[in-house]
Amino acid sequence: MTTTVSIILLVSINIGLLWLMMAAPLGHRTITLRRILAHDPERLRQAIRPQGDLTDWSPDITAVRYGRSSGLEDGQVEMSMRYPDRRGQPVRRLYDVTEMATDGAVYASSSKIIADSTLANSFWHSFRDERRIEPADGGAVITISQTDHYRGLAFYLFRFFAMRREMAALEGWLDTGKRHDRSLFTHPLTQIGLAALSTLMLWPFFGLTEKGLAISIMLTLVIILHELGHIAAYRAFGHERVMLIFVPMLGGIAIGGRPYRSRFEIATCALMGAGMSAFIVPILVLVHNLSALDTRILPAAVHLPSAVLLLILGAFNLLNLLPMSRFDGGQVVRQVFPDRRMQVLASFGLTLVILLVCYEIGVPPTALVSGLAIITLISLIGFRKNVMRDELEQMQPGERLMAGSGLYAAVTIHSYAVINACQILFH
Repeated sequence: MTTTVSIILLVSINIGLLWLMMAAPLGHRTITLRRILAHDPERLRQAIRPQGDLTDWSPDITAVRYGRSSGLEDGQVEMSMRYPDRRGQPVRRLYDVTEMATDGAVYASSSKIIADSTLANSFWHSFRDERRIEPADGGAVITISQTDHYRGLAFYLFRFFAMRREMAALEGWLDTGKRHDRSLFTHPLTQIGLAALSTLMLWPFFGLTEKGLAISIMLTLVIILHELGHIAAYRAFGHERVMLIFVPMLGGIAIGGRPYRSRFEIATCALMGAGMSAFIVPILVLVHNLSALDTRILPAAVHLPSAVLLLILGAFNLLNLLPMSRFDGGQVVRQVFPDRRMQVLASFGLTLVILLVCYEIGVPPTALVSGLAIITLISLIGFRKNVMRDELEQMQPGERLMAGSGLYAAVTIHSYAVINACQILFH
């Protein structure tokens, strides 16, 4: 497999996965989990009722209010969640709960969310949660079903794993009487395993050789460094809990601990992925130059690997700065330029600069046209619109200047990294 074919195939797979995860129209889907538990049905009923023992075992719920004494109407239940809103306060959700007629130990309920302190009501329009308990030999059968309208497989999978986590927490509490909040998927060892899996999956695209494996490892390290930049920005803006989720073939996703407060926060957190990597560019250039000038300072063995890593680092971050919807560059452009016409002009200019870099390093015109077509195709992939309840704080002129200058600096330094590395490796 030639390098060109490998790159085209890898890009095509990533576009397909991106569409599947973020934009595929799945429609209305119901996720159902069913367990047989060796516990008293009445205790189980009391555990899952909105007016019951939810705060004792649920990994997400810290407080529950219901009834007219709390200022709510009959059938309404307000739950305070463990994670914060953009102001640092617990997210509050108001449920409309219908408890079906019970027959002995049988219990069934259906609920929908009618208000949320963070998300717009339109986000929950199609959401339904149904729970049912039936007696069984030596215990009870519990069934939890959630129905929603899904666009993209990512949120469907998130909901599935969240339900599994909830069921595991319930089983743990019933067995031990203690709260269990274990999430195997987000555990660091799981993410290390996914990073290793991604490295092995990328290996064939660079050739099943030692050099191919080295390039795949370098790409994984570049992805991790990029996501650590996002995490550093989240921390700087006061996010107490942040996560790094590795998605094989697609890369990594840094997730903040609360919703964004301002457009400046969005732009900075998006930009810091490439911003953190930008600090490594002069270090790699220095390593390469020193290994060529004096092997007593640095061994000659790092001469070419440093140039390859420089190319991978620059190319990966430059691609992330493309002005496309879910790419970092697109996020920054949308925040810095609120006017749609200016967004289009800025996107055109940013894309033109990156295409000129590709032309400078000798990418054939046919490949440039293909790349432009790919960029356009990805830009047309639809994503869920903003569903936050409150408007974000607008950027001040100084913040707009800093974010725009940061984007310019990131594009410039990574463009230099790509051009310099290509001159070293191919000329």
